[in-house]
Amino acid sequence: MKKSRGRTGRKRRRKHLKSFMDGVNCSHKLEYIKLKKWLKERGFEDSNLRPAEFWGTGRGLMTTKALQAGDVIISLPEKCLLTTSTVLSSCLGGHIEQWKPPVSPLLALCTFLIAEKHSGQKSPWKPYLDVLPRTYTCPACLQPDVINLLPQPLKHKAQEQKMMIQELFTSSKAFFSSLQPLFAESTGKIFNFGALQWAWCTVNTRTIYMKHPHRDCFSLEPDVYALAPYLDLLNHSPNVQVKAGFNEQTRSYEIWTNSQCKKYQEVLICYGPHDNQRLLLEYGFVAMDNPHSSVYVSADILLKYFSPLDKQRKAKVSILKDHDFLENLTFGWEGPSWRLLTALRVLSLAAEEFACWRRVLLGDVSSARNEQQALATAAKICQFLMEETQQVLLQISQLKRDRENLKPHLDLVEMLRSEDLKILQKSAEILCNLNLGTT
Repeated sequence: MKKSRGRTGRKRRRKHLKSFMDGVNCSHKLEYIKLKKWLKERGFEDSNLRPAEFWGTGRGLMTTKALQAGDVIISLPEKCLLTTSTVLSSCLGGHIEQWKPPVSPLLALCTFLIAEKHSGQKSPWKPYLDVLPRTYTCPACLQPDVINLLPQPLKHKAQEQKMMIQELFTSSKAFFSSLQPLFAESTGKIFNFGALQWAWCTVNTRTIYMKHPHRDCFSLEPDVYALAPYLDLLNHSPNVQVKAGFNEQTRSYEIWTNSQCKKYQEVLICYGPHDNQRLLLEYGFVAMDNPHSSVYVSADILLKYFSPLDKQRKAKVSILKDHDFLENLTFGWEGPSWRLLTALRVLSLAAEEFACWRRVLLGDVSSARNEQQALATAAKICQFLMEETQQVLLQISQLKRDRENLKPHLDLVEMLRSEDLKILQKSAEILCNLNLGTT
């Protein structure tokens, strides 16, 4: 006879499942014990937040007390923040101040992270470095085979991101070489491309926005970065609201919640009203059921649904280009965007309607025929994108079987594409109802 089939067993299973969904406390792990001790030495006191592993978001912070709107989630003293001031007060400072042309604040932070990581046990920042991710899932870190599966606009931005890091590495080699007196080992080995890519991703994905006054030893690029140990464990949700900023009175970076959070649940903050393509590009993750998400329609896809024999086609395209209506054309949870429908209405204008294109750009409907054609074309584009997305999802499934080493990255792209498919299916449903209403 099997045990745990009765009421007690059911309760135990429910309790286990709830614990798993709420999060598994990780504060007993040595790296977090050392991090909390290190933060305490720098003036950070917190008894309500615990590092934990969560089912949906991975590593994050759990609250041990219920939070109400207006409560401070975290207050991190200035001494805990890693900024360009930290870099200049280190052994790198003199070299940075003397180097011409001046390095960017971003490169200064990247250099510091690489140098401190290389220092190992000797680094005063070791407790923080030990909890940083070893690898990242930003598009810059993805293999070409995976990048090719991204939607076209994101694919282009991913390639730009890769190229930007490569150019930063190439242009920084002379600066890295100038640091040789500080190291016994060759700077070529320490400041290699992999190290710079890791440091760049650390700064790009984990810094908070904090404006600093310009210093002549840095280039004119904005100095707006601060790495915030422990605070950077807070994960994103598009459905919460927070206020954040540096408190001049307490000399701490603080986050206040505008939402409630139950005891033992994950504390979430909002990184901004970003769609999934932006989240993946900037932070290396995708948010499920993201209300800000949309599927982009490129100008090439848009124009292939309109005959090149249309004598006014060139003029229509020129109008859309001049008024910035060939960019940011999207399908969202509420159907085709106003910008997309406006572009379609202009392209659908009959010869006798062409003169009223200005009114169409302002939101007027020129005729029932024009509106019907615009909606029908939107439905065709939506159907095309759905079929394309389904095809890519099949390719991902095949690659996951053949390339086990790419699975974590493929899972991420699969999630993005699956979210896109849900949006397109919703848009198709809305367009179907709109088309029925115009016939």
